[in-house]
Amino acid sequence: MAHDKSPVAGNGLFDRRFFLKAGVAGSATLMSAAASPAERPAWMRAPGAPMSPSGEPSEHEAHVQRRPIGSHPGTTGTGAARTPLELLDGVITPSRLHFERHHSGIPAIDPDEHRLVIHGLVDRPLSFSLEALSRYQHVSRIQFLECTGNSGASIAPEPVQASCGAIHGLVSASEWGGVPLSVLLQEAGIKASGKWIIAAGADAAAMSRSVPVEKALDDAIVALYQNGERLRPSNGYPMRLFLPGWEGNMSVKWLRTLKVVDQPAMTKDETSKYSDLQADGVARLFTFPIGVKSVITSPSPGLTMGEAGIYQVSGIAWSGAGRIRRVEVSADGGKSWADAALDEHIMSKCLTRFRSAWRWDGSPAVILSRATDEAGNVQPTRDAVLEGRANGAFYHYNGIQAWRVGADGEISNVYA
Repeated sequence: MAHDKSPVAGNGLFDRRFFLKAGVAGSATLMSAAASPAERPAWMRAPGAPMSPSGEPSEHEAHVQRRPIGSHPGTTGTGAARTPLELLDGVITPSRLHFERHHSGIPAIDPDEHRLVIHGLVDRPLSFSLEALSRYQHVSRIQFLECTGNSGASIAPEPVQASCGAIHGLVSASEWGGVPLSVLLQEAGIKASGKWIIAAGADAAAMSRSVPVEKALDDAIVALYQNGERLRPSNGYPMRLFLPGWEGNMSVKWLRTLKVVDQPAMTKDETSKYSDLQADGVARLFTFPIGVKSVITSPSPGLTMGEAGIYQVSGIAWSGAGRIRRVEVSADGGKSWADAALDEHIMSKCLTRFRSAWRWDGSPAVILSRATDEAGNVQPTRDAVLEGRANGAFYHYNGIQAWRVGADGEISNVYA
């Protein structure tokens, strides 16, 4: 049976099942070149390199690095380094490319001396070594982590011209393994008056956040592993708090203390920072869950289109409310939309990969994506996100991202 290969939305966007249809490769003129079997390339003429204790990426992939790395003036470790989203595929971020955000550098912690102390409004104050925590039953979850300031550049009056990763790369997803925090808290015994937990880290900034007890008893874990290996120092070695779906800085790295209290601490990290100032002068505090969001990673700035033809439009979507239910893609600046295909791995509070087929005719175009989560939340427009905000308030930005594809194949950031 012949398959209908006509677009379902403006400017050449196809149905989400396009890539599943028989014979699509031929119809899309997706071509590949093959070397002559008679020609043996240099790497086939002699034995290769020996094995090593730890694998490294190919030298031809040396450009796949966290960037940009921005340290605050006068420091070398206070700032952020972003995941190169435009150079990745799938939903799991390699540990070496997971974004970083530090408030006073990366501490060099001796795991044998480090302790996690649970105290405050508890029946039994407890102290845990890394070895002690390793004896508890572990859980593992594949979920995202996003810095509250991710995509904050999008509040600028004029679109910032930078790569997708430079603008949106403070989000990553990993398999996090560790001990459910509920188990440790139940062992300590929370008093009836204990409503909040102050989590503090062992870095020089003593980064701390107030966490509702309900979240701590729900799905929080004390993470010891990331992507199957021990946490790396830049992501909290030897242990960190992980709060699925909530703003990233609450997942305190280098976790040192958990103090059960009767009210939030109102620390500097949840008042002067990570709060949302409104135009009327009122600051919104404790905006915990991450809003529904998506971004097209390819095509995107930093990548260049070739000749006119059929391209795969690919990106990621996520939400702190649960699973992604739907992603729509537009190739005509939002005038019409087509449902994208979602990869099989649609997990709660995790990145979801989406893909669409687009016949680019070589003329200028504006492409966008719009996500909807299982709670029915729809990713808002940029104007909707900025409405009522004070100038310069950049936290919790989840507006629709638009990329302009020029006739020359170059891609730029635009507001649409």
